[in-house]
Amino acid sequence: MKQVAYLALLAGLCLGQIACDNRKQAEASKEASVGKMPKIDLKEKQVYDFGTITEGDTVEHDFAFTNTGEFPLIINNITASCGCTTPEWPRDPIAPGQQSSIKVRFNSKGKMGMQNKTITIFANTEPAMSDLQFRVLVSPKAAADSTKS
Repeated sequence: MKQVAYLALLAGLCLGQIACDNRKQAEASKEASVGKMPKIDLKEKQVYDFGTITEGDTVEHDFAFTNTGEFPLIINNITASCGCTTPEWPRDPIAPGQQSSIKVRFNSKGKMGMQNKTITIFANTEPAMSDLQFRVLVSPKAAADSTKS
């Protein structure tokens, strides 16, 4: 009976050691690959400024970027902070070193004053989310336009 208990204890210790080694290997592998993960390197690092537009105008801008990682970059989804902003992005993987862009269109219909918008990119990068930002000052339409019926 003592031998069975001893063997069970020894087997448990061995399995625990193997599991611990697997965890250490996985952590080391993750650390080694983090530097190689796809990376969105945006050409414009700051908030893009559309300047001043008139209410009802639509403006657009291409946010250029390069994949500076060592694996293909896959953009899974992009969301905008409001329905007035529409993003378009490449659906195919972007190879390491390849350049591409994300087109952002802003429709100012029904908007007034300073508008600050955020576009969130979800990709196979580390971190998994990146933000683009723009601002635009929306001026009211001329009074003559609003009196026409």
